Amino acid sequence: MRYLLRRLGFFVLTLWAALTINFLIPRLMPGSPATAILARYHGRLSINALHAIEASLGISDHQNVFIQYFQYLGNTATLNFGDSVQSFQPVSQIVGQAIPWTLGLVGITTILAFVLGTGIGTIAAWRRGGKADSILPPVFVVGTGLPYFWVGMMLIIVFAEINPWLPVALGIDPGVDVSFAAIGNILQHAVLPAAALLITTIGSWVLTMRNTMVTTLAEDYIRMARAKGLSNRRIMVDYAARNSVLPNLTGFAMSLGFVVSGAVLVEDVFNYPGVGFMLVQAVQNEDFPLMQCLFLLITVAVLVSVLCADIATALLDPRTRSAR
Repeated sequence: MRYLLRRLGFFVLTLWAALTINFLIPRLMPGSPATAILARYHGRLSINALHAIEASLGISDHQNVFIQYFQYLGNTATLNFGDSVQSFQPVSQIVGQAIPWTLGLVGITTILAFVLGTGIGTIAAWRRGGKADSILPPVFVVGTGLPYFWVGMMLIIVFAEINPWLPVALGIDPGVDVSFAAIGNILQHAVLPAAALLITTIGSWVLTMRNTMVTTLAEDYIRMARAKGLSNRRIMVDYAARNSVLPNLTGFAMSLGFVVSGAVLVEDVFNYPGVGFMLVQAVQNEDFPLMQCLFLLITVAVLVSVLCADIATALLDPRTRSAR
């Protein structure tokens, strides 16, 4: 219980710091976000329009900064992030439409890469020096050095341009409503970006798990398990793999947290309507309310994922709970 309370306290403190930094960023930037937005209209807006934009962003010079800060905290608690300066729609509504696309694509692909990479790394380490160890890690690790966007473009050239087997962009065909009946169409659009993510991420999990497990297999309790005559499968899974995967949980949790940001480059290459693509559009269009919401969403997702990883680690390894 003490360990859990410590982790929750750290979570709350870090969340408050993230909220404060997110509040200060527009106010510490040179110039003003409202002025940048006004420049896009070549100065044709009136001074009243400028004040209205500042008020909507919560950065008006005519209001005390502490009042602005507490209003910001209250609005964040109620998920009121204002309106987008591009579409004039509520930011929470826009982000809510993009999150399912990113969770479906990047979330499932990240989990799949972790599970497959951990399994392959386990087999390679268990058969250290054999054919599996000589072939599997090098093959998968090659992909980690390739840029996301380059892999995406190569997949587009091979599977969409030279051989028009799969759609190039978007999450669904134009004019098709998102529904259960359109699941096949959605999956077709997700194949290429998911493949790009899988190719470039699975290698790191393979290599990390393989190296960690090689060290674990040299521990005394592994020798004791073998001396007791336990089956190889039980030693590999219950003793070696279970202990080797613990250091990877935090990294996996952070990967899940960054799922919310999406693989920005991949979503941008494929024009996939997820959070990463939306973040690029918000930066290009200087949509500050949308950017603030997305930055905060990414931070909260990472913090929650790390907290869940800490809890999972404590459940799997009792020594963590007793650490002071």
